[in-house]
Amino acid sequence: MARIFCVANQKGGVGKTTTCVNLAAALQLAGQRTLLVDLDPQGNATMGSGIDKRALQKSVYHVLVGLATLDEARANSPSGGYDVLPANRDLAGAEVELVDLERRENRLRDAFKQFDAEYDFVLVDCPPSLSMLTLNGLCAAHGVIIPMQCEYYALEGLSDLVNTIKKVHANLNRDLKIIGLLRVMFDPRMTLQQQVSAQLESHFGDKVFDAIVPRNVRLAEAPSHGMPGVVFDRAAKGAQAYMAFANEMIERVKTL
Repeated sequence: MARIFCVANQKGGVGKTTTCVNLAAALQLAGQRTLLVDLDPQGNATMGSGIDKRALQKSVYHVLVGLATLDEARANSPSGGYDVLPANRDLAGAEVELVDLERRENRLRDAFKQFDAEYDFVLVDCPPSLSMLTLNGLCAAHGVIIPMQCEYYALEGLSDLVNTIKKVHANLNRDLKIIGLLRVMFDPRMTLQQQVSAQLESHFGDKVFDAIVPRNVRLAEAPSHGMPGVVFDRAAKGAQAYMAFANEMIERVKTL
């Protein structure tokens, strides 16, 4: 049975897509059958996986509105080896169209059902807002991975996200829980980041992943080559951190 995880944070620019792409590639390298679902109309996870979003015949948009099955729309990442349910600008229109459809918040969950046995992990890259797209991701998922920077504003946004997850759990998806918080773009030289990191550990305890992803130029360069950072330069510190994170996820899933 596939374990479905949303990578979500209502704050933009916190490394959600970087985390999704690199975790998918690292899990695939660790022998896990992985599907990455791009739910962001910008299509960055699609491009970062080496798939041209401008050339798509079918995408996650077609799956959500019932014009294609997951099997018809998915593609394989040539650089990462994992499967991708890709996205492009078409997805922006899904927000409006989903409003009038039956089971509008469960369209993604329904699409997964017949392919449940084909994957070990499904990762959903959510847009940086609480939209109908994000809601579809949260309703389909078993848990949420929250990437966050160790900065003051990030803490402010975290409380809003936790409240949103509680509401979805109470009203729409009883399986949903917070799997863990991943500290990203971490600079140990900054005292504030160390203080926020310590606050997270004291407040959330074992919900905070041991793996910490540092600021890393090679991770930032990888998307321009259409490759995950763990493939582009596996020796880089950022890539090593995502490999450690993937191993931690595999262990954590065993205890769910």
